[in-house]
Amino acid sequence: MQLDTRKHGDVTVVVLQTEVLDAGNAKSFKTAIAPVLQNSLKVVFDMNQVKFVDSSGCGTLLSCLRQLNSLGGDLKLCCVQKPVRTLFELVRMHRITEIFDTSEEAVKAF
Repeated sequence: MQLDTRKHGDVTVVVLQTEVLDAGNAKSFKTAIAPVLQNSLKVVFDMNQVKFVDSSGCGTLLSCLRQLNSLGGDLKLCCVQKPVRTLFELVRMHRITEIFDTSEEAVKAF
């Protein structure tokens, strides 16, 4: 899976380069994101291109959050499309990790 990463001080912004985060690509996402999670404790996932997330995708995001939390870090989401945001609200994901409208807001929230 393609990931575009940018550093903003000590925060890493990761742009997910996919329209779908589901069982079909969750494993490749975990493999691609592993080095990022090892090198940064403050991570923002920019989900602007993601139009669909299933339970495997949610589980993968939660796994990333748990990994960062265990090291004293945190994960924030931004630019979440309306259908995905609706799903996150349905499964109460927005109570577990903060969701921002822009990457700038998410970066400042650290």
